[in-house]
Amino acid sequence: MQRRLEVATELPLRPQDEVECRRCSVHCDKVVYPAACVDGGCPFLYAYEELGRTYVGCMQKVYEVEIDLELLQEAQGEKGGFGAVKARRQPLPMCKAEVSACYEGRSDDLSCVNPEFSELP
Repeated sequence: MQRRLEVATELPLRPQDEVECRRCSVHCDKVVYPAACVDGGCPFLYAYEELGRTYVGCMQKVYEVEIDLELLQEAQGEKGGFGAVKARRQPLPMCKAEVSACYEGRSDDLSCVNPEFSELP
């Protein structure tokens, strides 16, 4: 009879620097709110015009998408606002960021197996 030992998944040295966690079945992502960048006058926000439209993005690539500024401002006027986009790197201290849990109903009695992931700058 052979005994199998289960090896725990190794946690990184700084899990708070990751942008997604898949260590349990909940699946969490760090997200940022681009409208807060516009409203707060973030120094890393860039804008350019193309075909009569203005697009904005992040020079630090906290998020990779470029967003139509007019549509963002329009959505901000609606209930719920523009919303969040997935962070592609660790959010900066001035970023409005949070951790979004994708499948909260899957959490078990032990709760989060990687609580340091939720630490934001």
